[in-house]
Amino acid sequence: MDLGNIPAVASALASQQTSDSVNIAMLKKALDSQTAAAVGILQALPQPANPNVGRNVNTVA
Repeated sequence: MDLGNIPAVASALASQQTSDSVNIAMLKKALDSQTAAAVGILQALPQPANPNVGRNVNTVA
């Protein structure tokens, strides 16, 4: 077994873990941004004139 590669492997693993952490943080920020955009779009929809219209779905064809 070659023990000379242990520091290189440990360094590569630490680098990969740091990269994974950064990628997860960026994905969380992107998800938060998409959530805010979706909320904004939903709030921009006009309210119906009659609140009872469109509440029920006829499932019998």
